[in-house]
Amino acid sequence: MLRPRKKYTVADLRRLKGTRTLVHVHVKSPEEAAAADAAGVDIMSCSFDSPESQARLPLLVQAAPTAFLSGATPHGMASVEEAIRVGFRALELGASSVYCSSSPRFVEAMAREGLPVVGHLGMVPRHVTWTGYRAVGKAEEEAVALYQRMKELESAGAYAAEIECVPHRLASFLCSRTSLILMSLGSGPGCDTQFLFSDDILGDYDERPPRHAKAYRDFLGEHRRLQRERIAAFSEYAADVREGRFPSRQHLVDMDDETLGRVMGRVG
Repeated sequence: MLRPRKKYTVADLRRLKGTRTLVHVHVKSPEEAAAADAAGVDIMSCSFDSPESQARLPLLVQAAPTAFLSGATPHGMASVEEAIRVGFRALELGASSVYCSSSPRFVEAMAREGLPVVGHLGMVPRHVTWTGYRAVGKAEEEAVALYQRMKELESAGAYAAEIECVPHRLASFLCSRTSLILMSLGSGPGCDTQFLFSDDILGDYDERPPRHAKAYRDFLGEHRRLQRERIAAFSEYAADVREGRFPSRQHLVDMDDETLGRVMGRVG
């Protein structure tokens, strides 16, 4: 079902909790944002953690003006003041909400200022030194700690949380025990949104795809094919120039003999 041509609000997403699974894609370019919008994707997210990604955000909003777009703030913000400042900047540039993987203390400070904040549960790729690249929550104590962390985010004022690489039955259970919108990235079908990065969907990565990803196209293969075509085209052009085949008459602008003769007589 295509998303209605109305920009979702956080209030809309909360009303939809438990009614259906929302489609959620992380996009990297205006072209991807426009394509996701045309495909009826419910929720989009994007990076907002570098000068380049911050400059790109308005272009994404322009490409998909009715999309609910959440901007991911930098990992490792130094203070709650910085977090608040970054969050408001994202909203000013058109984001609908902000994602923050920092502690509940940061989330609470942002939420108190009225920022709609998405927290994080489960594996955090930039913090894997603590866990390794693995599912989080398979052991009893770790699962209980996930529940407690979820409740901390809930109390802190987050409206949602990305839940990454958590056993699917545990994720479904947690989703039934919270008012948070849980966004499943590798955590099964029992949450409120099903989330993949555009790289996963398009098959646009060099490394082996993660277990939870499914590639629907082979963009990496297409990029490689296009690079081979670039090299071939440049090589053919270089050969034509060196061997006198380019430019040929069809590529030239001509001048009548009489005018050329007069010019040559005047300046020669």
